[in-house]
Amino acid sequence: MHKIAVIGLGKAGLPIAGVIAKHGFEVTGVDIDERKCDIINRGMNPIPDEQGLDELIKNHGGKNIFATAKYEDARDCDFFIVIVPLFIDKVHNPDFSILEDAFRNVGKILKNGDCVVLETTVPPGTTETVVREWLEEESGLKFGEFYLAYSPERIMTGFSISRLRDFPKVIGGVDERSGNMAFEVYEKFIPKLHKVSSARTAEFIKVIEGCYRDVNIALANELFKIAGELEIDFYEARDYANHQYCNIHLPSTGVGGHCIPFYPWFLIREMERRGKYDHSNLLRTGRETNDLMINYWAEKIILECLGINKFLGEVKVCIKGITYRKGIKELINSMNLALAYLLVKKGLNVFVYDELFTEDELKKLDLRLIEPKDADLVFDCFTLRLELPKKS
Repeated sequence: MHKIAVIGLGKAGLPIAGVIAKHGFEVTGVDIDERKCDIINRGMNPIPDEQGLDELIKNHGGKNIFATAKYEDARDCDFFIVIVPLFIDKVHNPDFSILEDAFRNVGKILKNGDCVVLETTVPPGTTETVVREWLEEESGLKFGEFYLAYSPERIMTGFSISRLRDFPKVIGGVDERSGNMAFEVYEKFIPKLHKVSSARTAEFIKVIEGCYRDVNIALANELFKIAGELEIDFYEARDYANHQYCNIHLPSTGVGGHCIPFYPWFLIREMERRGKYDHSNLLRTGRETNDLMINYWAEKIILECLGINKFLGEVKVCIKGITYRKGIKELINSMNLALAYLLVKKGLNVFVYDELFTEDELKKLDLRLIEPKDADLVFDCFTLRLELPKKS
């Protein structure tokens, strides 16, 4: 049986390590966070919000999951799954530094016949080009002496275990032999697995899922604003517009999180590099539409404040819900948090309320806590409702 290494034990890597261990494999998990490794090896779950992960780590942590900060400890593995972050810089270009470091370290321990699979979402073409080069340079092997494939994570934070079990997953190799080898291993712990023609196709599949969501949320946001101007109840119209041939999404304050706001830029930047600017107009417009929603909501909130019988700077405004998604304590690219900061910048008397954060945690974010009932105006970022609390 293969001995599997999972490189990166974050919110995507640790759940898949747990699932693999549950199916009887020995797993070496590599993560730069030594404290996290120690917690896992003691059978404790460092990601308590992830449903079902407590039991997996309790049963397998320190047993057939061994967590370590040293790549050398994974030298006896013959199958490597890499799932480390890929960040985007301020001008929306991918920063490959963390990914490169991980693959170069894997390359140092790579042996003839080993197979490597990337799961991080990347621009199409990444696995067959730079990833292959990093592995070849560090290992001294040529592709064909090792195997290389791509299988994008398709999880949702908080529900990763069930997604790995229930949601379709794809895998594709840099060549056919790599794809077949990776598929044969993955199908032992992923029940709904589909092999596609190439790693590049698998990369594209994941990116365009995010693009679909982003563009359709942008459409919903635009229709929501138009409905407001026409004095139409958007939600009533949406209920009757949606059927098997139409799926109008829900409006929002924008699009946050680790994924959807970034993926369209992979394709936008690649089309710009090729001089095909007109190939990504819709993707760019969707991104701009969603990012500008906080300006729309800031204007609505200010107008509502002006109707309250107080000086504008004295109106206590409560932004309710600052995470990027309800129930998940994550702030990465949160448009709800961005809205709170925008209103502060505009000089409003802004407070926040989020049941996931303590007052001290909010202070570290330069935010002030208020109970919604004590505010003059409450904007619920998840229901998109402006409310005037009834004062007792």
